[in-house]
Amino acid sequence: MTIREFKMPDVGEGLTEAEILKWYVQPGDTVTDGQVVCEVETAKAAVELPIPFDGTVHELVFPEGTTVDVGQVIISVNVGGDAPAAAPAPAAPAPVAAPAPEAEAEEPQGRQPVLVGYGVAATSTRRRARKAPAGSAAAPAAVVPEQLNGHGSATAAAKPLAKPPVRKLAKDLGVDLAAVVPTGPDGIITREDVHRAAAPVAEPAPAVAAPAPAPVQAPVAVAVTAPVAAGDARETRVPIKGVRKATAAAMVGSAFTAPHVTEFVTFDITRTMKLVEELKADKDLAGLRINPLLLIAKAVLVAVRRNPEINAAWDEAAQEIVLKHYVNLGIAAATPRGLIVPNIKDAHAQTLPELSRSLSELVATAREGKTTPAAMQGGTFTITNVGVFGVDTGTPILNPGESAILAVGAIKLQPWVHKGKVKPRQVTTLALSFDHRLVDGELGSKFLADVAAVLEQPKRLMTWA
Repeated sequence: MTIREFKMPDVGEGLTEAEILKWYVQPGDTVTDGQVVCEVETAKAAVELPIPFDGTVHELVFPEGTTVDVGQVIISVNVGGDAPAAAPAPAAPAPVAAPAPEAEAEEPQGRQPVLVGYGVAATSTRRRARKAPAGSAAAPAAVVPEQLNGHGSATAAAKPLAKPPVRKLAKDLGVDLAAVVPTGPDGIITREDVHRAAAPVAEPAPAVAAPAPAPVQAPVAVAVTAPVAAGDARETRVPIKGVRKATAAAMVGSAFTAPHVTEFVTFDITRTMKLVEELKADKDLAGLRINPLLLIAKAVLVAVRRNPEINAAWDEAAQEIVLKHYVNLGIAAATPRGLIVPNIKDAHAQTLPELSRSLSELVATAREGKTTPAAMQGGTFTITNVGVFGVDTGTPILNPGESAILAVGAIKLQPWVHKGKVKPRQVTTLALSFDHRLVDGELGSKFLADVAAVLEQPKRLMTWA
């Protein structure tokens, strides 16, 4: 038999390690090219890894919960015709120069990422001490290392060159990689190549943007479920890694790099809430998710159009301000691993129904834990909804690489002076944090006032658009 090894790829463009969350196969199982064999967590997101060749699983080198460096072998597959004599047990790595593992945290009850604005799932994630790689099992066969792009052996040279995630994307879209024209270095097929092959209709060229910050994290603290202490323990220690570790580093960097300023506005949002109910009953919008967040997002896009300088980035190396003529609208999402900000690409060009579909897709993807690193990169402006927790307002920290972030507070029925009389009205508070290197007080105030004005009188969605 011939054994091929699959190594941990760099699924996040520059990441150095990932934690194996779940194996979907076991020794002896048959696998095919493009089949997802495991789920791993990087500093950016949870990602499924497809195997780039056919065969029978010979060995799972690491058990679930192990943090593995990029480039280490994680699974070996028998690609020959003969079945292996005995399948190695995947329960634990061989005790070869391995440090004693620490006590494991509780087994998770289910990873249910939840978008901010749709509630938070109470859960904990399994964290295990990092283990040393197991010794390779002896096999009376030639071992062929499998590189990141799936072309490490002579027999695979004729296959199109593509990373495993790109192969999976092509399979999901029904694209034959052999027919795709590669544009990546050394003839490697990229995601963009696959998308072009799947939808060959010419698209407008996107505006030149500053390099996307990596990793991307959510910029405001949200309640996080703490693990329950076992027995009479007075303290519980949880390893800081993955998304949470990257979030912490990015937030510290943002807080101490960009001079933050936060402004607030409290206003009557009653008319927008009535419009939400009217749109829900509109037959033309049947099947679409209509909620206050949708109209708040639309109001932000209108305000950006009126105040385009708010949509910018600070390039320290070049000592330039990068004005962006597109809006990749980020929506903060809370997950059991930490906070992330997937964004809607080119949200400025979307109609209300299109924006509704994009938000719904973002929600569903986040809930399933399938948000990709690409979906969290390149954001230009972020909305975070703290109001769903009953919070009136806050001072959010900027998402790295962005100039502003809007926090939406709780919408509550309050006494309010309306047409000269005190009446019960729906009232909310918005908080805008911005980078004072890019945005001065006048610009920040005008932008925030415009967002509130649109939501006070939603007809401005048409008159100002």
